[in-house]
Amino acid sequence: MKHLISKEGFEKFKAEWEQLKYVERPAMINQVQAAAAEGDRSENAAYTYGRMRVREIDRRLRELDRILDGAKIVENVAPEDGSIKFGATIKMRDIKTKRERVYSIVGEKEINPLEGKISMKSPVGEALMGKKQGEQVQVQAPKGIITYEILEINY
Repeated sequence: MKHLISKEGFEKFKAEWEQLKYVERPAMINQVQAAAAEGDRSENAAYTYGRMRVREIDRRLRELDRILDGAKIVENVAPEDGSIKFGATIKMRDIKTKRERVYSIVGEKEINPLEGKISMKSPVGEALMGKKQGEQVQVQAPKGIITYEILEINY
């Protein structure tokens, strides 16, 4: 099944895959081989750690393969009607506290709330989809309903 991803997100995952495949994994394999050559493997921490790290790298490579193979790259093109779609970066203000927030609508595999990257299927993402600058949206949060005013939309 295809999943939506931004061009930036795809490039980030691809760079991570290349780093793991061509730099980190070969280096760890060399470390494991050097540790194995030292003799008794049962008490060799470098050997044990190295094998464990190779398994972690292989697991992440398989995960990245699934992400990259199933990705449908979406170009960030602003719709003519000015509404919020996938790829938008939205600046908005909490009506009550006047606190401003910036969110980017990205694919589910690239969400990072600490960076303001949210899925269009998240509560905030769902509330924002299709809205326009100047409109207000209500989001159900754990502490109750929060009303935001959309200040700016960029692609």
